[in-house]
Amino acid sequence: MKLESPKVTVNKSAQDTFNFLSDVKNFENLMPENISKFEVLDNDKFLFALKGMPEIVLKKKETTPPNQIVLGAAGGKIDFSLTGNISEIDATTSEVQLIFEGQFNAMMAMMIKGPINKFIETLASNMPNAINTVA
Repeated sequence: MKLESPKVTVNKSAQDTFNFLSDVKNFENLMPENISKFEVLDNDKFLFALKGMPEIVLKKKETTPPNQIVLGAAGGKIDFSLTGNISEIDATTSEVQLIFEGQFNAMMAMMIKGPINKFIETLASNMPNAINTVA
């Protein structure tokens, strides 16, 4: 299963956007309002939970500065990745798209597709404001 967020424009350079997403503690600023838990476990790993959902641990797996960051499931029952693709528009503007990919059976995919799609859309839509506030 592959889900893509809408592309969002950020008023920061691709490098600044990459730096923001490279710091896992900044993901707390991107989370939806229904977050019930967020905890940084390591400099490249964090745990979060949304109300009514199990806890998920994400770990930074791969980086290609300043264009891509790949987070992956760190343990748990399901294996998936969340990739942030960053494109430079000009020296002070970049564009970001999040891509969620995972292998799920048809029943599981049907159950999680809606919530995950909404989740990555929320992360993306919160990004421009969060980056401008923090960076």
